[in-house]
Amino acid sequence: MPENDNSLFDVAVIGGGVNGAGIARDLAGRGARVLLLEAGDLASGTSSASSKLIHGGLRYLEHYEFGLVREALSERERLWEIAPHLIWPMRFVLPYVSGLRPRWLLRLGLFLYDHLGRRRRLPGTESVWLDEHVAGAPLKGEFVHGFIYSDCWVDDARLVVLNARDAADRGAQVRTRCRVEAIERAREHWSLVTPQGLFKARAVVNAAGPSVLDLLGKSGEPAGRSIRLVRGSHIVVPRLFEHPYPYFFQLPDGRIFFAIPYERDYTLIGTTDRDHHGGLDAIHASEEEIAYLCQGASRFFRHPVQPSDVMWSYAGVRPLVDDGSGKPEAATRGYSFELSDEDEGAPILSVFGGKITTYRHLAQEAADLLAERMPELDKPHWTDAAPLPGGNFPVDGQPRQLATLLSHYPFLEPTWGDRMIKAYGTLASVMLGDASSLDDCGRHFGHGLTEREVRYLQAREWAVTADDILWRRSKLGLRFTAEERQALETFLAQEPSA
Repeated sequence: MPENDNSLFDVAVIGGGVNGAGIARDLAGRGARVLLLEAGDLASGTSSASSKLIHGGLRYLEHYEFGLVREALSERERLWEIAPHLIWPMRFVLPYVSGLRPRWLLRLGLFLYDHLGRRRRLPGTESVWLDEHVAGAPLKGEFVHGFIYSDCWVDDARLVVLNARDAADRGAQVRTRCRVEAIERAREHWSLVTPQGLFKARAVVNAAGPSVLDLLGKSGEPAGRSIRLVRGSHIVVPRLFEHPYPYFFQLPDGRIFFAIPYERDYTLIGTTDRDHHGGLDAIHASEEEIAYLCQGASRFFRHPVQPSDVMWSYAGVRPLVDDGSGKPEAATRGYSFELSDEDEGAPILSVFGGKITTYRHLAQEAADLLAERMPELDKPHWTDAAPLPGGNFPVDGQPRQLATLLSHYPFLEPTWGDRMIKAYGTLASVMLGDASSLDDCGRHFGHGLTEREVRYLQAREWAVTADDILWRRSKLGLRFTAEERQALETFLAQEPSA
């Protein structure tokens, strides 16, 4: 039964995506009593449906968004430093395509990309002859020249979860499966009605992503701007190449897409940009979008990609600031805030737009805005240097962390250990505890997922369902059979052992 929580939180953050989790973390670290509310699972919406990149957005230069690109580029290495288990560098291959963007324009764009933001560790751009480079082998012979530049990879869903975990470790309450059904201002505080009870907070942050306007409507606040919902879809196919280089491809329609090594045995291809006009409960890649991505990949790879090759597809709706752009891909990926007037009483701060690369800086700005109304939150910035849980090791320390883990737990297969380091970092040994054999980890569900890990995810990372575990806390859903998944679902339906 839901119960009323009569205590007063300083800030209720509504929305458990990357922006909401990041804001909750920043505020908790400033000493605020924070409540984070998410209607579903953490990262169950847009934040787990990205291209999995920490990047400046090379294509945004064409739309003259130099400020956004500079901000994002400045964040790349900062995020790499605080989460080296989740984030690591990759060298992207950009083939020159005759008849599209000229070489001089590509060189200019990449020069700006190298120099707009802070770049200390990531190597700069280089020109490459693809007929002499390993990355050219899977491509059709017509692509002979290209460029190689740096960006970073991220496990997007785990980035969200670990921001929430850090917020909780700093005192925040995190409630998942807790949809806000009603929100009402009582002059000096807000009352929030949820299935888990009534909560009160001195301020509200509306980080509901695609539902930001719906939540504003529930609060009675007018919206001073509009958003544009743009759907981005991705597909995953069996591995198209053996080397570690991802690709950045140009298409004749002016769009771009990526083909990225994914989970060792697969290739991730995306994304599309389509205006989204449907509901938000079940977002799927359309057959047309899947065909578009397959056709795009087939323009470049010697081995054609067919819709029948697609092992998994996913889609997310990006809540972009509506700047009046004609094409969805031209709409800004920047963000803005809307703070209620002081004479209205308890503040509500709404977040519009944003991208995963800028989430930390967005959260910092949001906390600073609230501090204008809540002076006790005016504290020094801290999230740029404090590692996320498990990330307290150097950016080049993944191999050493893996070697240490395998030496302490020799029963682990190396691929399992690699997954655990990339998911948990230094907390992998906390999760495995005193296990000296695979049997000590309890039931083995397959592919390195054991009862011990499942219990850890339930206790520490708010996992409830098989989807939470197989698609957001990990990507083991790509490997699990229907029978293995059913066994996990049956296990989760049982009461945890004492």
